[in-house]
Amino acid sequence: MTNLNKKQAYTITRSDREKMHQHRSFLIWFTGLSGSGKSTIANLLEKNLHEQKIHTYTLDGDNLRRGLTKELKFSKEDRNENLRRTAEVAKLFIDAGTVVIAAFISPYINMREQIKEIVGEENYLEVFVNTPLEVCEQRDVKGLYKKARTGEIKNFTGISAPYETPINPFVEIDTLKETPEQAVQKILSLIKRILI
Repeated sequence: MTNLNKKQAYTITRSDREKMHQHRSFLIWFTGLSGSGKSTIANLLEKNLHEQKIHTYTLDGDNLRRGLTKELKFSKEDRNENLRRTAEVAKLFIDAGTVVIAAFISPYINMREQIKEIVGEENYLEVFVNTPLEVCEQRDVKGLYKKARTGEIKNFTGISAPYETPINPFVEIDTLKETPEQAVQKILSLIKRILI
């Protein structure tokens, strides 16, 4: 009887792809409150890496919810499933020899640990974009905090749902002291030794 869950072995390996790209592949996972600046920094980082001829791909929650996870709502269970699927996609991109950049609130430590487990601890670099709640609320481009404060949005991280601060992130960005450009340079200086 055939094992339907048996992994297919391919001739071309991740190592082959990394050699062709001339750099290692891994996941850079941005976490922080809504409005903290995760996507801004992630976008700038990808632009910088692309200019250096590094093969990259950014996974963004808003974009994934248009397709891969469009049936999921915003309950804790659905949000965790959204993150699990994202991690599985990131794992495929890592195998393809690509540096993956992901920007998600991902508020729970145990879920971030699960992401790390899915992609492999050695492939997971956590970036904590540390921005105070009041600053995130001031930015509130989408008006989400306002809706959360009035009860229109339930289970909103930072208002009616917790955000568990990373214990030992790969890098922490203090957005009150560092501009997005400075944050990117800080991240680049730390991943330089890992890339090659």
